[in-house]
Amino acid sequence: MASEMASAPEAVQCPVCLKDFSSATINGHLDACLLKGGTDSGPSTTDESEPPLKKFRISAEAEPPTCGDSSAAGAPSSSVFSLFQTNKSKVSGAGERNGLFSSTQPVATAVNKGVKRNVSDEPGPGGTEDLKCQTSGFNGQTLKASGEVSPLTLMTSSKPLAEMLRPNTLEEYFGQNKVVGQQTLLRSLLDSQEIPSLILWGPPGCGKTTLAHIIASTSKKKGTARFVSLSATSASINDVREVIKQAQNELRLCKRKTIIFIDEIHRFNKSQQDTFLPHVECGTVTLIGATTENPSFQVNAALLSRCRVLVLEKLSVEAMGSILDRAVAKLGIRVLEQDPANPEQQDQSDGHEPKILIEQKALDTIAYFCDGDARAGLSSLQLAVQAQMTSSRPGPSGHAGSQDILVKEAHVKEGLQRAHILYDKAGEEHYNCISALHKSMRGSDENASLYWLGRMLEGGEEPLYVARRLVRFASEDVGMADPAALPQAVSAFQACHFIGMPECEVILAQCAVYLARAPKSVDVYKAYNNVKACLRTHKGPLPPVPLHLRNASTGLMKQLGYAKGYKYNPAFSGAVEQQYLPEDLQGTDFFTWTPS
Repeated sequence: MASEMASAPEAVQCPVCLKDFSSATINGHLDACLLKGGTDSGPSTTDESEPPLKKFRISAEAEPPTCGDSSAAGAPSSSVFSLFQTNKSKVSGAGERNGLFSSTQPVATAVNKGVKRNVSDEPGPGGTEDLKCQTSGFNGQTLKASGEVSPLTLMTSSKPLAEMLRPNTLEEYFGQNKVVGQQTLLRSLLDSQEIPSLILWGPPGCGKTTLAHIIASTSKKKGTARFVSLSATSASINDVREVIKQAQNELRLCKRKTIIFIDEIHRFNKSQQDTFLPHVECGTVTLIGATTENPSFQVNAALLSRCRVLVLEKLSVEAMGSILDRAVAKLGIRVLEQDPANPEQQDQSDGHEPKILIEQKALDTIAYFCDGDARAGLSSLQLAVQAQMTSSRPGPSGHAGSQDILVKEAHVKEGLQRAHILYDKAGEEHYNCISALHKSMRGSDENASLYWLGRMLEGGEEPLYVARRLVRFASEDVGMADPAALPQAVSAFQACHFIGMPECEVILAQCAVYLARAPKSVDVYKAYNNVKACLRTHKGPLPPVPLHLRNASTGLMKQLGYAKGYKYNPAFSGAVEQQYLPEDLQGTDFFTWTPS
């Protein structure tokens, strides 16, 4: 390298911007030039979204062929890619075909040999055709937010619409104003790039992963941190250790922090979560974990104390409406009821494709039926559009005509079948709903009792579990106020066991309404709790059973005084004066007793 630099000419041409620089400054310029180009494509275009050292090197065989130049098949689609190929003959051939390298090419290659850089998304010689190939060729890459996505891409793309339209800025992030609103603490920290370790807790589709990618995009644009994404469903402990090792090197050599995003962090076991503890503590890495489960139960307490928990709420109908409006705007789909008031949304077709329209009622239906899940809502929109485009495909002549494609409310409902219900039989919603059912029956609200019962059963809850809870409620909350409530609940349990779902749902509904309407008494429940408290707080050995209450089954027991003086109640016509409690507890009334 020293000999090459010595024989190099004064001016060295940058292969990205094609400007001339001196050999002493070209390397620093390449860093800035490539970094500037690499930030245009959003957070998921970088190879750092996977564990490092697995995708840094891009070979010509792994690169998709260019769209416009058939002679370049198997070669990189942009001259920037060829700069970092390990095979020098391929680099030279690509440079001769593209015409981007002057006589200074060997110098530029020598200067940058072995340097690991992110790939720029600048168009190659093929112009926009090359850019299209690059956009569709990377795993996890979102489509550029600045341009509109043709509805025809819905038919050919293998990515869900939610992934293609994932926002890159907080301005396009809807529904979580309490967490990242203009006046929130987190928003000010994000703007200043002082990002703390976070645990993002919320239901599916509320924006946890999107918020992490927005943080990644902002960090990359400002060059303040390196972002690595892992999924706890597939990453191993070795992957985590490798990322942490590289984070230590990055901090020591480049003075740059590393942000690690762990999706579904609750899938990591205790030992895997403990791996992060010392490195989060000393600031080597900033951890961002996403989970749908309660962190109090699924995340280690030591790790939880080092992170700030952000609770993301289920998206409101208004937020879902904003997300869907942004989606149809990016896709160029006209909303029927909006066009008269917004003439700028008129036909954007180029004359070769039919216009795609959607009713406002259809969007409203998706917003109401998806239960605050943006991923489910966008997938429903994509499915409805795909179905209508498939049904109106061009005939054998290849001409589709000018007939418009209209997506109606009925098409959306057909795809959804029923409202999307958030329920997890082993998670947070399971305990939330059964608690709501119990408290609604205790408050004698029969309508609320039916609603929460329906939420559980329609969400897939096991009916026998609900029946067991009703049996418990009959004794705990109704008690002696209506002794028939317990047989009613037991009968409901047996009936559910006999016939199962869905026929047993009306039996559970009947029992729930009966218990809600029944008078309530917790006297027995409280009295027994007092007995337990008395036993647990007793000082010294527990008092013995009085001799007259003991059973004298042998002659020796009779000689010892067992059963002596016991008065057999049926032998007396009136009340019998007799002590049944131990001597230390004489006169105690557990229905009114309070532990000292």
